[in-house]
Amino acid sequence: MLERYSRPEMRELWTLENKFRVWLEVELAVTRAWHEMGVVPADALAEIEAKADFEVDRILEIEETTKHDVIAFLSAVEEKVGPNSRFIHLGCTSSDIVDTANGVLLTRAGAILAQGIDRLMTVLKDLAHKHKGLLCMGRTHGIHAEPTTYGLKFTGFYAEFARHKERFEAACENIRVGKLSGAVGTFAHSGPELEERACALLGLTPDPHSTQIVQRDRYAQYFTSLAMLAGGIERLGLELRHLQRTEVSEVEEGFSKGQKGSSAMPHKKNPISAENLCGLARVIRSNSLAAMENQALWHERDISHSSVERVIMPDTTALMDYMLHRMSGVLERLVVKADVIQRNLLSSFGLFYSQRVLNKLINAGLKRQEAYEMVQGVAMRCWENRIQFEEEVRKDAEVNKHLGSNELDEAFDPSYYKQYEDVVFTRVFEGK
Repeated sequence: MLERYSRPEMRELWTLENKFRVWLEVELAVTRAWHEMGVVPADALAEIEAKADFEVDRILEIEETTKHDVIAFLSAVEEKVGPNSRFIHLGCTSSDIVDTANGVLLTRAGAILAQGIDRLMTVLKDLAHKHKGLLCMGRTHGIHAEPTTYGLKFTGFYAEFARHKERFEAACENIRVGKLSGAVGTFAHSGPELEERACALLGLTPDPHSTQIVQRDRYAQYFTSLAMLAGGIERLGLELRHLQRTEVSEVEEGFSKGQKGSSAMPHKKNPISAENLCGLARVIRSNSLAAMENQALWHERDISHSSVERVIMPDTTALMDYMLHRMSGVLERLVVKADVIQRNLLSSFGLFYSQRVLNKLINAGLKRQEAYEMVQGVAMRCWENRIQFEEEVRKDAEVNKHLGSNELDEAFDPSYYKQYEDVVFTRVFEGK
């Protein structure tokens, strides 16, 4: 999955080689911290920093015997360093290295994903301004309701992704922790000062209280924030799918030369990207559930979370990176058909003006239910007979007892529905 659904930056982050490189970063930070505290001699530190290295194949070979990846990793590094390797991993347990490295890896993955979020938000902002004022039919329950604008459609999605960005930034900050507190979190063989010094070298904050591990509510927040982000992409993808239905046909995904929509039907142009993205959101939601299942572990820790995270950490971040950039590409090539949008707006006989007429009648002094029934009667007659609502209202005797020509002109002015578009744009985009 990582190979299929990731860009080079994210793919490189989660290679086995890079995982061990980050483990080595942590080990070297711990060794340097011990040196700063007067435990590791300067010449030993210099030799360790100069020689510390490994070959992945050698680690895997050793692991065949040890059945323990961290011990295999340390053994491979020790072969490179020699006698001074006794200062490596001093006072640490395996989870000190793994969880601190996870803090580094997930923070770096977060920085890559933040770029994707920013790209998507930029595209949405551009579309909102490009299509500002483009009146279209708003739909509730899938049924024509009242007009909105395509500018407001895209503005709404931008506002949502701004919230997703804020949530994910908070999750990234919450995961940006390390722990070097030992086997059960008591610092028995190290001390808080070592943890503080090593974490500072790695750009992390010490977890205020860890057991043998960093508690997995931090991971749950990280992966559920990504699940919500994926849900935002799914909501956007679902909207694009509906808007591309033949009966609606207001937008269209870019269709490249030579592309095919169906093996049987040559005419087909399907919303495949939006559909793919909706499907992938389900995977990320499932992975977030796995992250939440990892919260409850035995006592100071067990190992049931580890196998899960080896899957969901690379897969979720890689999929999310792919989804963000694929959706951005879809939107950058999106065809918005203004003529079809106008046709659809008029296709329900102007019945969307019903609330305007209703409110005019109420303002003229009618009781609400009396006015409602009067307008509903005209509206149902128009729907059944496929005739224009405005024409029927203007010749309805009961309506004309209460509303004059000028009031009806106001009631049927389409610009009424976008009078506050600027206000919404200012609320969403001001300062951005």
